[in-house]
Amino acid sequence: MPVIRIHLEPAEYDAVERFASGLKVSPEAVAYSALNRLMLDARDPMVKADVVQTAAAPRDNPPLWSDSAVGRHGHEGRSHENPEPSRYL
Repeated sequence: MPVIRIHLEPAEYDAVERFASGLKVSPEAVAYSALNRLMLDARDPMVKADVVQTAAAPRDNPPLWSDSAVGRHGHEGRSHENPEPSRYL
């Protein structure tokens, strides 16, 4: 069976794990569901553009849905031990 690995920063994983825990599912179920939704909308030109932009973007900044995602400089100034929870969850 083919395998796709996703490497997440701690702030990204924490947000995914908290979301999954609230739904009583695994983080892997969240990732698979996200991929399922993406693939169902794959014909949308905006979805295609978002995938290309996300793939090309440098990984310096955490995504907006991750914990403590307030922009690069704000994130660097925050303690990694006490990240601010994602405002999207």
